[in-house]
Amino acid sequence: MHEEKVLVLDFGSQYTQLIARRIRESKVYSEIYPYNVPLEKIIAFKPKGIILSGGPSSVYETSAPLPDPKIFNLGVPLLGICYGMQIMAHMLGGKVAKAQKREYGRAELIIDKKIELFKDIPKRTVVWMSHGDRIEKYPPDFYPAAHTDNSPVAVMFDKKKKFYAIQFHPEVAHTPLGTKIMKNFLFEICDCKPLWTMKSFIESTTEEIKNKVGNKKVVCGISGGVDSTVTAVLVHKAIGKQLTCIFVDNGVLREGESKKVEQNLRKHFHMNIDFVDASERFLRKLKGITDPEKKRKIIGNEFIRVFEEEAKKIKDVEFLAQGTLYPDVIESVSFKGPSATIKSHHNVGGLLKRMKLKLIEPLRELFKDEVRLLGRDLNIPEEIINRQPFPGPGLAIRIIGEVTKERCDILRKADTIVWEEIRRAGLYTKLWQSFAVLLPVKSVGVMGDERTYENVIAVRAVNSLDGMTADWAKLPYNVLGIISNRIINEVKGINRVVYDISSKPPSTIEWE
Repeated sequence: MHEEKVLVLDFGSQYTQLIARRIRESKVYSEIYPYNVPLEKIIAFKPKGIILSGGPSSVYETSAPLPDPKIFNLGVPLLGICYGMQIMAHMLGGKVAKAQKREYGRAELIIDKKIELFKDIPKRTVVWMSHGDRIEKYPPDFYPAAHTDNSPVAVMFDKKKKFYAIQFHPEVAHTPLGTKIMKNFLFEICDCKPLWTMKSFIESTTEEIKNKVGNKKVVCGISGGVDSTVTAVLVHKAIGKQLTCIFVDNGVLREGESKKVEQNLRKHFHMNIDFVDASERFLRKLKGITDPEKKRKIIGNEFIRVFEEEAKKIKDVEFLAQGTLYPDVIESVSFKGPSATIKSHHNVGGLLKRMKLKLIEPLRELFKDEVRLLGRDLNIPEEIINRQPFPGPGLAIRIIGEVTKERCDILRKADTIVWEEIRRAGLYTKLWQSFAVLLPVKSVGVMGDERTYENVIAVRAVNSLDGMTADWAKLPYNVLGIISNRIINEVKGINRVVYDISSKPPSTIEWE
């Protein structure tokens, strides 16, 4: 499917995904495999280049992760980054030892030899280092090409074999010319062409879906979020009316959510959508439940039951389309071991077995930012593409304690005010998430001349790149003031608003 491909072997660096993303931003397709993947799989991938990622180990330790030595005989250009450089030195006859001084952060790289990797790069350039080992002796047939104060061999190369190794991280933003260096590897050394675009992805993927589905039917659960919407629109583009989308109102959605989804998908794309109002059913099941994990399980299991009932009404259904993204795929095959628990609402394994459905995951090769680009190319409205993440269990995990219709209505009103004011202040797309949480705490207040004893709303807003870590957002005081004022005045049952100033870790983004 992709002619031009570069493979990234993962040795446990926290930046491995960034390497793959930088390659793709340069319009070359790339995938990540664990370092210990069998050689046959690498050969079958037919890479035009292989990148060895960084990692936390030292090559001279007995348990250090090392690749199959035969990768050096494939006749494919190699680029070793940080730990990847030390692997090359160690396995090809050089020597790696602990540096007297760790080199961490900004360093000035001084280029001693003009090589293809440094085409159009000035003699001195800023790079980002993160290592405690250094190359004491480079391998036979290699030459040094650059140094820093602390690393006499910060870059080495074997021109004949097209092996290049660098001690710094070109993939991080702190190496200003890093992308240019990576492009030099892709285009000057591996001879790749920039052919990987979302337009080419749409063409090849719709073709693939058509061939796979034939004249059978496909179901797809949609939530209104970017992943499920893009999945649905892409599959619909391939097979039209053979697709039925199922939208389940579980009673813990935000205000006007189902109406919005209906407008966007049915009116905009003329899709078959089955809207199921199961809110009473979900709320009945949640009655009296206060444990967060139980809430998640109940909502996840009930969703699958409702979905299954609806899907069974459609004749000839053979496929289930799902918006799995590449990071989920990497997580489950990464050498760090399968991820411990994939969140409950993603887990449709039982459904596939019972209904004998086959899975279609058209986005499984894409990162989140690529899904947004794809959405734009598919003409999906911006309000969906830029939508902040919303958890599967919805407002149920933003209501601390028991979930009732009355408490959902209070939170919906407060949440809408947060949403409106964050948008009005032009902050919505700058934040990872911003929302309201209903606390099971009552406090004394005064309204008019009366004492009140009512609920507390916590406002949460965070900045994050991927949801793995997050900082609380420094919202302007006047915006917080307006939010607080409006919630207390407009939402019956609330007399106090607090702002959550905890970061992740140690706190999570959601309260439950």
